[in-house]
Amino acid sequence: MKFLVLGAGSCQLNLIKYLKKNNHEVVVTDYFKNSIGKKYADKSEMVSTFDLMGIIEIAKKHKVDTILTAGTDQPVYFAAKACEYLNLPNYITSDLALKVTDKKRMKETFQKNEIPSVKYKLIKKTVDTESLDDDFFPGVVKPLDSQGQRGVLYIKDKNDLKNKIHIPFNFTDQSEILLEKYYENDEITVSGWVVEDDTKILSISDRVTYNNIPHIGICISHNYPSKHYQKYSSEIIEITKKIVKAFNINKGPIYFQMLIGSDGIKVNEIACRIGGAFEDVYIPYASGVDMSDLLIKDSLNLPQIQNLKSNSVSKNIKISVQLFFAKPGKISYLSSLDKLVNEGLILEGRFNFKVGEEIKKIENATQRVGHFIVSSKDKNNLFKKIDKVFHNIKILDEKGNNLVIPYNNYRLR
Repeated sequence: MKFLVLGAGSCQLNLIKYLKKNNHEVVVTDYFKNSIGKKYADKSEMVSTFDLMGIIEIAKKHKVDTILTAGTDQPVYFAAKACEYLNLPNYITSDLALKVTDKKRMKETFQKNEIPSVKYKLIKKTVDTESLDDDFFPGVVKPLDSQGQRGVLYIKDKNDLKNKIHIPFNFTDQSEILLEKYYENDEITVSGWVVEDDTKILSISDRVTYNNIPHIGICISHNYPSKHYQKYSSEIIEITKKIVKAFNINKGPIYFQMLIGSDGIKVNEIACRIGGAFEDVYIPYASGVDMSDLLIKDSLNLPQIQNLKSNSVSKNIKISVQLFFAKPGKISYLSSLDKLVNEGLILEGRFNFKVGEEIKKIENATQRVGHFIVSSKDKNNLFKKIDKVFHNIKILDEKGNNLVIPYNNYRLR
């Protein structure tokens, strides 16, 4: 069969490789000339994953059987919309895809169905900041339809909002943005699959973030299973099922972000996709559930034959996905992550930059320089392995300085 994959970056690479391994033909598209997935695909195009008519034309040109993506938010909607236009199968309707990619519609659905979330307000660029409720500060502003923490800012007070309100509007064409009350929290992610209206939980993990104020919520690692699993798993699963019912999700992947703080669990955002922290690698490793196969079958409206338990979260293995960053500078040397895979130190690892490219200061997830995944049956040994990996990986600048920022240095910066 022939698939059009929207995006050919690091988050789509495992899906592209899986399709090729199973003898499918793969067409990929994004507007980056050197996306890593393009060298693995049969054919590639230079069309944005946000360009609906461009996507439709590519799908018609190559006569694909369906359009799909992984690890990214907004292209889920464009894949669903293009499939409907071309009468191709897909696991999600464009109406649902819009609800889970547009934060205004998402928040309205939360509110209507009494799904716990933080206090919020939609504001325009011309808002009179002095007229806003004091209880919104400190707060967070977000574009309604962006991704990868682009344009997400911590706001101290009304004057700070007045000075920074233009920034999130640089990442959206919409006339409003979201203002939320800041909620001190630990963040978790819930990954799962809906099969014939039945919600299967596959992972509950800690989403560890780095705040480079005013830029916040930048993910630096996912740790599985969550340290909150023992205390909160029943409530997390209950809220997850409530969301699935409220949004009328009857099949396909779910990826929900929740916040745990002094006022309990609040739902941050939700998505109907495979997560962007390489869940399609670590979840199969932990549980044996093949997420790529599930996605392909649901995208083609084929019956699922995998035996998914209602709760596949394993407490017998510890996994950490390290999403690492580096200091600004021009790259003159990269060490080998493949060597660490061959030595059995990591399950997988990959750099996002090449020698000669420039690393910029950390503002959002696009500055992430690479990732690696480690596993162990023991938590202490897991973090010893992480330390050892960071000791071995090198991104050198022209003066020979190692630019890599180890995971335990983020909160000191």
